[in-house]
Amino acid sequence: MSKAIFLDRDGTLNVDSGYAHKIEEFALYDDVIEALTLLKNDFKFIIITNQSGIGREYYTKEDFQKFNDHLVKELKKHNIKIEKTYCCPHIPEDNCNCRKPKITSIKQAEKEFNIDLKNSFMIGDHPCDVELGKNAECKTIYLLTGHGKKHKKDTLNPDFTANSLLEAAQWITK
Repeated sequence: MSKAIFLDRDGTLNVDSGYAHKIEEFALYDDVIEALTLLKNDFKFIIITNQSGIGREYYTKEDFQKFNDHLVKELKKHNIKIEKTYCCPHIPEDNCNCRKPKITSIKQAEKEFNIDLKNSFMIGDHPCDVELGKNAECKTIYLLTGHGKKHKKDTLNPDFTANSLLEAAQWITK
């Protein structure tokens, strides 16, 4: 079985400018490459992202895909492979099965990539990321990047809270 790092996207890997979808506004956090390089030999990387901007018609699925493809290509330049991105395009009121913290996407990844969830991590900057990890019985890391500081008081006891993705990666490798 493989171990995985399940990553939220906006606010975790790239700067969240609010409904991030324009390539010209794309910016990775400074430590993302170093952090993922530390982890890439032991873990598969899978993005799980809620994108309610699609459901709200702020941007299209195609806009999302172009932005996400750009992110994946930027990481690939540094020999970092994103196995797959699971995206929920719905608004919270749709009460769909694919929106974090529901575990549909993480269970699909478990089957598709033969993932050992108990030895995997969910990392993100929203309480729903921690809740997803806990619901799937993964270890959880809450990041204070993106929306992290704003929602810290609403987060349910992550295994670790980190100021950055690099700090999270260093904690994982210890």
